[in-house]
Amino acid sequence: MISGYLKSSISTVEKRFGLSSQTSGLLAAFNEVGNTALIVFVSYFGSRVHRPRLIGCGAILVTLAGILMTVPHFISEPYRYDRTSPGGINLTSKDPRWVGAWWLGFLISAGAVALAAIPYFFFPKEMPKEKQELRFRRKGLAVSDPPVSKGEDSSSEQNPADSPEKKDNLAQIAPDLTVIQFIKVFPRVLLRTLRHPIFLLVVLSQVCMSSMAAGMATFLPKFLERQFSVTASYANLLIGCLTIPLAIVGIVVGGILVKRLRLGPVHCGTLCLLSALCCLVLSTPLFFMGCSSHQIAGISHQPGAQPGLELFPGCMESCSCPSDDFNPVCDSSSRVEYITPCHAGCRSRVVQEAPDKSQVFYTNCSCVAGGGPVPAGSCDSACGHLVLPFMILVSLGAALASVTHTPSFMLILRGVKKEDKTLAVGIQFMLMRVLAWMPSPVIHGSAIDTTCVYWAHSCGRQAVCHYYDHDLLRNRFIGLQFFFKTGSLACFALILAILRQQDKEERTKATIPNPGLQQQLLASEAKKEPEESRV
Repeated sequence: MISGYLKSSISTVEKRFGLSSQTSGLLAAFNEVGNTALIVFVSYFGSRVHRPRLIGCGAILVTLAGILMTVPHFISEPYRYDRTSPGGINLTSKDPRWVGAWWLGFLISAGAVALAAIPYFFFPKEMPKEKQELRFRRKGLAVSDPPVSKGEDSSSEQNPADSPEKKDNLAQIAPDLTVIQFIKVFPRVLLRTLRHPIFLLVVLSQVCMSSMAAGMATFLPKFLERQFSVTASYANLLIGCLTIPLAIVGIVVGGILVKRLRLGPVHCGTLCLLSALCCLVLSTPLFFMGCSSHQIAGISHQPGAQPGLELFPGCMESCSCPSDDFNPVCDSSSRVEYITPCHAGCRSRVVQEAPDKSQVFYTNCSCVAGGGPVPAGSCDSACGHLVLPFMILVSLGAALASVTHTPSFMLILRGVKKEDKTLAVGIQFMLMRVLAWMPSPVIHGSAIDTTCVYWAHSCGRQAVCHYYDHDLLRNRFIGLQFFFKTGSLACFALILAILRQQDKEERTKATIPNPGLQQQLLASEAKKEPEESRV
């Protein structure tokens, strides 16, 4: 819960602490490292120590971690706004500098985790081990004992399942592996599992899908804020009400199709391929659903170009405006935005009171036709009406991508050896964490930073980006999603080709007559001929 809130509030954290998107991606990657370490810790000790109260203690530790995330709000310096504008600052939730109570979500999440931990403290101090587990251990110990010789007859009638090799395997499975033993065995099992082409391709396809999901979960709210001029709360509301429910529906539909239709490996591969193809087709219109950046006085729409005084209008040269302040105002008549009221040449300020909120206007602006007034805040996007169609397509694509979850999981379970199934599932999730959920936020954040046209500077270093090239931002963000979907589609196509080839080879072997089987059939027919003649 805390991890999900951190991803959804990444844009607000950027503005509050002056972080770039790449730094935010690193923060999300470190978050995934912590999640992975916590999962490994709980899984290992949970399998060894049958004490449910430890789960409650772990939840309390997670609660403390969520509370610690709110500490920077109370110990850091107040959020600094532009202090040169006459009359001060009056922000609204649509203002690009709006931060809000970003820390409150961590407290709510931590409280929910603490409430969920309470029932675990009412369990017994130590849970009794299951009877089936004890029987299994006794069988392993019984098999590991040397057999008593009872003569040649008893040894000849011995069951093949009681062979020495089988005994060794059971003896190895029965006792718990220590950490050192597991580390020694793990590389061999990992290499043996990765040599399986179906397993490797399925994992690569899931890595591509997870990379797409990680990028969307981390930076989609920020993309919606910049591209369609919506508030952070509305962007997260759209994701929570459309994308996540449809993704859950997609997982359920995939499981129902596999169960009802009794899909085999070939049909599971076909279902995955069709779902990935439809997901890729739905993402194509997203490249064209957006608007270009509006004109910003003194800023060239070229990534990396920093504004200088010679780029600003000559009407504000006598104002001596500082270049590091940011309090945008918008000339709605010409759709030109100025970094501060000072850069627009404004000399006075008027506050228009309203029952629900107050609106700030700046007047006597020498750079604005007619002298104003100009409202405070950035100019709204001209294509804000496209946010709902955009989110519907994204949500449908997420649902189709989620349909592949259960069929691909079945391909893994049916493809690897029986003794490697459990470890193969663990390797699958480990590779997804390492290859997708950790690097993907950094990749997406770096791509977003390359589209910035105006950086803020704090203490001589590059801080948060104030303006992006919207066309370049849309093309690179959606382009990364398109790239990962294409990679997943290619993996599923190779999986289907390999499965069809294997199925064809099995059918060929079944149709080729076996010489030994032919002789048995001829002998049985020869015995039946006298009986038929008698009849």
